[in-house]
Amino acid sequence: MNASEPVRREYPPIPIVSAHALIFREGRVLLVKRAHPPSQGRWSVPGGAIEVGETICATTRREVREECGIEVEIGPVIHVADSIVQDESGRIRFHYVVIYSLARYVNGEAHPRSDAAEVRWAAREELDVLDMHPLVRETVRRAFRGST
Repeated sequence: MNASEPVRREYPPIPIVSAHALIFREGRVLLVKRAHPPSQGRWSVPGGAIEVGETICATTRREVREECGIEVEIGPVIHVADSIVQDESGRIRFHYVVIYSLARYVNGEAHPRSDAAEVRWAAREELDVLDMHPLVRETVRRAFRGST
């Protein structure tokens, strides 16, 4: 595999490392509704794949800007997890190593862009009713506990 070639997202030859932001503002967390697989139609936190030569912080800032149109300052990494999705035959369809960082809102108005179908600032009480991957829900809950 050539380092300049993009890694296939679906049925990848290696895990894909991604960086995501937990952004809190006025007691709410910024969520995006994914516009594309693997979590299409589900709520998540903004983020995406790290590009070759890009740092975790640079990726997180870029992805937040691309998906939501806001600027953030990246804080500490708070969680790292695997997200592995198999197809019906048991083959690995998606495999991400997900790095979650806290981030501080700096400026801009959040609105959906690129991979986001919708964006919203959600209260802690909304987490149980929103369609979210269990890993994302638990990570956001953990971050809420630390943000208060």
